[in-house]
Amino acid sequence: MSKEKKKKLTLKNFKGTHRKFNDNSSKTRGKVVVEQKSPTFKPNKSKTEKKPIKSFAPKVALPSDDKQRNAKEWAKKKIQEELFKGKKKTEKKFEGKRRDSKLTLSRALSDSDVERQRSFASVKRAREKQIKRTDDEGDNQKIARDVNIPEFITIQELANRMAEKASSVIKYLLGKNVKVTVNHSIDADTAEFIVGEFGHRPVRGDVTEDKINKIVTEVQDEGNDPRPPIVTVMGHVDHGKTSLLDALRKSDVVATEHGGITQHIGAYQVKVNDKKLITFIDTPGHAAFTEMRARGSKITDIVILVVAADDGIKPQTIEAIQHSKAAGVPIIVAVNKCDLPGIDTSKVKNQLLEHELIVEEMGGEVLCNEISALKKTNLDKLKDNIILQAELLDLKTKINSSAKGVVIESRLDKGKGPVSTILIMNGTLKKGDTFISGHTKGKVRAMFDYNNEQIKIAEPSTPVEVIGFEDVTNAGEDFIVLEEEEKIAEILEFRQTGTKKNKLKPTNESDDIFGNIEKAETLNIVVKADVHGSLEAINAAINKIEIEKIKPKIILSAVGPVTETDVTLAKASNARILGFNVRANKEAKELATSYKMEISYFNIIYEAIDFVEKTIKGTLEPETKEETIGQCEVLEVFSVSKAGKVAGVKVTQGEVKNNCQARLVRDGTVIYTGKIGSLFREKNAAKEVKSGLECGLTISDFLDYKKGDIVEVFEIVTIERE
Repeated sequence: MSKEKKKKLTLKNFKGTHRKFNDNSSKTRGKVVVEQKSPTFKPNKSKTEKKPIKSFAPKVALPSDDKQRNAKEWAKKKIQEELFKGKKKTEKKFEGKRRDSKLTLSRALSDSDVERQRSFASVKRAREKQIKRTDDEGDNQKIARDVNIPEFITIQELANRMAEKASSVIKYLLGKNVKVTVNHSIDADTAEFIVGEFGHRPVRGDVTEDKINKIVTEVQDEGNDPRPPIVTVMGHVDHGKTSLLDALRKSDVVATEHGGITQHIGAYQVKVNDKKLITFIDTPGHAAFTEMRARGSKITDIVILVVAADDGIKPQTIEAIQHSKAAGVPIIVAVNKCDLPGIDTSKVKNQLLEHELIVEEMGGEVLCNEISALKKTNLDKLKDNIILQAELLDLKTKINSSAKGVVIESRLDKGKGPVSTILIMNGTLKKGDTFISGHTKGKVRAMFDYNNEQIKIAEPSTPVEVIGFEDVTNAGEDFIVLEEEEKIAEILEFRQTGTKKNKLKPTNESDDIFGNIEKAETLNIVVKADVHGSLEAINAAINKIEIEKIKPKIILSAVGPVTETDVTLAKASNARILGFNVRANKEAKELATSYKMEISYFNIIYEAIDFVEKTIKGTLEPETKEETIGQCEVLEVFSVSKAGKVAGVKVTQGEVKNNCQARLVRDGTVIYTGKIGSLFREKNAAKEVKSGLECGLTISDFLDYKKGDIVEVFEIVTIERE
């Protein structure tokens, strides 16, 4: 086709309107030539010049299959295809007015390098799409991570460290027949297994048991300084352990014990030949105090096994032998009550043979003494045997070092705060030392010896009462003096994390929440005691009670008097409150009365256990109940020639009656329970004294009154059970 015959299309409207010109020629049909004029374009007005108009856009022919589409739609499709193909376009800044950057039909069809600049919103949308495509591709290819695993970790924390969903971890464990929640704690071994199953690399934490043990044992270096022997008196209940210790100390401990039974561990020191010291530890003989006896055998050098000549070997005697052998401690047998008529000690010695204890007179190595704690017979020989055994052991320690010891007993004192009896095993404890014990720490503010005299230093093998704990520690915990705050914090963090663990238990049919419709009933119990050792024994005894369909459940056990919080908890959980050698404070009493709740008090452990058993069985017979009739406060203590010490009191509640039972309470702890021996009002004997009046009274067989003591007066009444 010649140029002369080809018709040209021009833009006659300079304002921006585009016109289409149809060519009648069949050869050029379907072809469109578009011409865009520049803002500076000036048409040639000469009619004689017939030069072709220069086109600013190339000629583009629509494909044959797209003939029915207009140019604008086809141009938009082309732009979209180029965008999704991700072709790299040349960037060139277009100079001109803002409208010149707008997309026009001719510019869309142009192959020029000049193109429209993309808006910020368009760039943002494209970037978000690209990120989404990258994430989708990343899901198919998981990243393996190094996961740091501490000694104990929760499911939620483990999932976070793996960058996994907690629900995924729980779902995996459910598939292994293990039911957990996000707050469950697991040990390092379990966590390591889970991390490996999820395709990550487990890395154990820096704080390990070995590291903690290394810190703890740094102060346990053996020295060459001699120390007094630590002797534990063990045996069956009522065989004379405390009576023997009483005779050695020349004191009267038995008279102050409830029911004649030692309720918690006592520690004392006895001087032999005015030179050498022996540290004695008295342990309870009741079956409930197994843990306390085991604890006593672990911290001792020598065990004195007290066996009553008239009773022979009993269950607690056998248990004491087993504890001593397990600890590898030498045993000295003391056959007590040899002053009784018709006693044959050979019977006891033959019984000892059954437990592989062969006394010296039978060709063995076990030292044996026939004594009488009541008559104080052969006590010197027993002391000599203790010194002899101690010399054979060659007990050494390091005095000039940081102190290390064991908590024998702990309690919460109203005025002093947390108080613990510590037996120093190594080093010297000084006032002002910082220490760690179990899950708590503290600083020694004051120390008292076994005579309740304040001291400033405590050397090895010395029992001492320490004030300065931040919290009540458990009996049997270690006691270590550490000056470095970082080490103390590290040990505490490790131990506190360990207590929060919840061991994972595989589920079974009984754990099914839908299949276990019939559940055993429970008796909720709140236990408060004066010392941790007694609390430990009561909890162990209650947990051993097994009665069909009904089980005891201890929802709270703590040291200290019964408080409002305890009563509120018991009310909310429908629990019984047991107080062992403690009383409820005024607020707790009032709250319990308003709730019509009963607080049960005990001072002998087997009575508390029997009460729980009878309550569970629901076979409680008509019982005797203490009914408080009055309360008074000691204002002064007077000495009277005939009556001895008399307590001058003011009746604060109810009334005080002569010959009634009375309980003396000091700082929330029961000191003594007895009968009112005499009651005086203005130097005259009185039968009763009303509230608001002052009077003088005495309690039978008790003289240790102190200002501020509370005297509770009560009667024993019989109540019929519903």
